[in-house]
Parts: sequence; structure tokens; C-alpha cells
Amino acid sequence: MAASFGFLWWQTGVIYQIYPRSFQDTNADGVGDLKGIESRLDYLASLGVDAIWISPIYPSPMADFGYDVADYCDIDARFGGLADFDSLLAQAHARGLRLLLDFVPNHTSDRHPWFVESRASRNNPKRDWYIWRDPAPDGWPPNNWISDFGGPAWEWDEATRQYYYHAFLKQQPDLNWRNPAVRAAMYDVMRFWFDRGVDGLRIDVLWHLVKAADFPDNPPNPAWQPALGDMHRVLQLHSTDQPEVHAIAADMRAIADSYGSGGRGDRVLIGEIYLPVDRLLHYYGRERAEVHLPFNFQLIDAPWQARALATLIADYEAALPPDAWPNWVLGNHDRPRVAARLGQAQAGVAAMLLLTLRGTPTLYYADELGLSDVAIPPAQVQDPRGLREPTLALGRDPVRTPMPWDGSENAGFTAARPWLPLHADWPVRNVARMAQEPHSILALYRRLLAARRAHPALAIGDFALLDAEGDILAYQRRFGAERLIVALNLGGNLQRLELPDWASDCRVLLSTLAHAALVEDRAVLLRADEGVILMANNQNSEG
Repeated sequence: MAASFGFLWWQTGVIYQIYPRSFQDTNADGVGDLKGIESRLDYLASLGVDAIWISPIYPSPMADFGYDVADYCDIDARFGGLADFDSLLAQAHARGLRLLLDFVPNHTSDRHPWFVESRASRNNPKRDWYIWRDPAPDGWPPNNWISDFGGPAWEWDEATRQYYYHAFLKQQPDLNWRNPAVRAAMYDVMRFWFDRGVDGLRIDVLWHLVKAADFPDNPPNPAWQPALGDMHRVLQLHSTDQPEVHAIAADMRAIADSYGSGGRGDRVLIGEIYLPVDRLLHYYGRERAEVHLPFNFQLIDAPWQARALATLIADYEAALPPDAWPNWVLGNHDRPRVAARLGQAQAGVAAMLLLTLRGTPTLYYADELGLSDVAIPPAQVQDPRGLREPTLALGRDPVRTPMPWDGSENAGFTAARPWLPLHADWPVRNVARMAQEPHSILALYRRLLAARRAHPALAIGDFALLDAEGDILAYQRRFGAERLIVALNLGGNLQRLELPDWASDCRVLLSTLAHAALVEDRAVLLRADEGVILMANNQNSEG
């Protein structure tokens, strides 16, 4: 953003998530690495994003591809080393790009030295760093809690005759955040990376950190069906979202703010929190400030219907605490891609929605290419969740496939066999090819990101829904004298939107389609699957 108008970079900016295994390989092992990300920084800067968030790159046995951390203060050799990270950070900053890391505080790898000590004996000083419990009177696990990857969340340790708790894989034991020593150690991890210069942390499964102290059974889920997966058989009433987690989030915020300029929050904290909105918003903080951006995932699961989305957006805006900054997400490394959910025709409309709503948007790598989910042959499935419940199509491999850069072998991603297969249409759906096509979805993303920079109303302006009917979702963005209308046709038929009086004489600033929509008789005619940004003719043109 050329001018911040007193807003912080993470409020005016756009975040781009990189899944490092799949972005760019430079050492010909089929897996992406830090040097690969550094080699593509010019692309990211030219795309128009403001920050990159990198999924875990810490040393790990890779049972869950980096979310099983064996050392929080180093880099896995598959990705490079600390010197490579420092170079990437310096080169990102040289291009005006911020860099965020994934922080995984809920659990470690079972090979982390802390857990190795913890399971050594019941009287080991680090025993209480993890969650150990005696069996139930019948000898079975202490309660009915279920792993998010299916099956019991308790693993029996024969040597010490107790169970340990794991919300995910058995190779990912949960830390005991009620232990002050654990909190101090993890806060030191945050300081290690902030001292190194990172601009923020995305906090993995923040709402999982604290469990009910007496470990009661979770209630059964009355709406459970086998298609939902084993984890949903019970409601996670006692195993997540406990009141004590908010003091921890506030401590984390205080650490982040201590690195800012005058406590202004230059270092951003983003919380991964899958909860209903009324509980999600508590993570902004009530008595003390907590995370800057509790991730808002509503668009991922929402029905793609204009009236439903209008209600969702209005309710979220109305529920935000005072001074809380909104944020929006359309995809990530765990959920089906936008183009897979909505189809190619609506993927451009979704891009316009994401990049013109009030708040901070997060893009997932290759969504700017319209990449869809990739069918993974059974013999090539890598994701542990997909391997554990293969019939339920819960695997996340389809959304983690390699970034296609050009038409050369393996799409320019690697000189070796990629760790996951490429999408079938990579010879035409790649950066180099689509960059030459003036009406590709990549070109659309670039125009949208440029419009956010040129028009403060789109990045930081006020938001108000406009009256619309049928498949049209329409809203106004306003900052100072600048007033813009965003009109989105979420359907496959021609739609008409009556314009307010102030916009009766307006023009199309940007369309998702090749030719501008027709504006006539105080209305705009939206073609099937079209989104437009409108500007009154008496306002400044795009800079």
C-alpha cells in the first residue's frame, strides 16, 4: 500500500501462504526448499502481495509433514539451514515483503528431546511437560477423547504404564500448557524468531492449547454421521477452547507487541481457530489483547449463494469487537481449493470477493492460477490423515501439489520426480503461460491486487452492503471522498443491479471478464459469472 493512513502493514496488506514442500525445489530431491522460495520472491513481489506465510520448516520426522516438530529453533535439512532462512528473510525484506512463520505450540514430535525425556520415567523433570494419565479403572484410556486424525487420542506407553494425550497423530504428543516451564520455553521460541527478524507468526491450532483440568468425557455429537469422520463422533467440549487459553494468547500478544514500534503491533499474530464466530471473536481479547487476526474461515464452508453470503458478512462485521480488524480466507493447506469447490467460472468472482472485502485477505499458493484439487493415485498418497481414513476423502494431498512455473519438465518445479504429482493441465495452467494471457485468472489477481494498492477504499475503507436481488452480492467501499461499488454475480445468468443515486454516472474500473460490463439507465448488467468494481466518473481514476 503506497499510503498507510495510520494503518499497520498487516491491515493494509495481503498475505500469501506458501506450502514449502511444493513451491520450488532447487536441490533436485523433488521437495521444495528455502532457496526455492527465495528464487521466486520477484514473482511474489510482482504479483502484488505484501507478506508470505511459510508452513512449518523446522526439523521434523515428517510424520505430519512438519507439524511434528523436533526442534523449534532450527531448519529441517530438507529445506536448508538457518543461513538459508536468514538469506530468504533478508531478500524478502529487500523487496518490501514481510515474512511470517508457522508456529506449532500445541504439540511436538515424539522425537523431540523434551518428549524423549518426558517418557523416560515418571519422575523425570520433564514428565509434566506433556499430558500423562493413568488408565481408567477398566484399563482403557482415561476418557473418550478422539484424535482429529481418527481413533483414540490416548497412546499407551508400556515402559511407564501410563497414557499420553495426542490431539493428532500418536507421533505428536500434546504439550501441557498448564505447566509454567512449558509456557516459558515456548515463549522463548517466539522470541528466538522475532529476534531473528520474522514479521509474525501463524499459531497452529491455538484453540487446542489447554484441556479441561479434570479430563471429563466429551459429549456425543448428536449430528454425527460416518461421512464426517471419526473425530466428529464427540463434541470437543472439554478438549479444546478452555477459558485458560486466553491468558496464554494474551501473553503471546504481549511478546509480539514488545517487538513493535511503541507497542503498535508491527509483529502480527494470526490464530488458527476453527470455532463458531461468537467464540472465535473472543480470541481478539477482552480483558487483554490477544491475537491480531483470529483466522476467519467462514467463506470456505459457506454456501455460494448471494443472500447467504450477504448475511454471513453482515453478521461477522456486526459481531466484531471494537477496534478489531477483520480477515478473510478462501483456502489453505487443509481444505479443498477454491476452483474445486466453486468451479473455474466462479473462481475469478471469488478472487474479487476476497480482495475487496474489508479486512486482511490470505491467499493460498496457486489459487491465483485457478489450480484445482489434484486426484492422487492410492499408491502415491502421502498425507497421514488420508492414509488413516482413505474411504472418506479427508486426505489433504490434493491441495498440496507442486506449483507449476512453466512448460518445462515437471512444470519447472523440480529436476527430479515431484513428491506429489502435478495437475493434469500443468502445460497450460502455469505461471509463464498464464502471465502472457491478458485475461487469465493470474492477470485478474494482479489487477485486483494493484487496485487494492491504488484505491485505499478497497483496503481500509468502510464497508456497507447494498440492496441486491437474485444472484448478485453487492457492497460499497468508502474512504474519504472515494466510493466504490463491488458487484458480484454468483450465478450463471445475466443479472441487473440498480445503482444508488451517487453512482448513477459511473464506469467499470475492473471486471473479472474480458470486456467491461454494461452500465446503462442507472444500472449495471452483470453477465454470468462476472464481478465488477465500479467507480463514479467524478472520482479519481486508477493510479
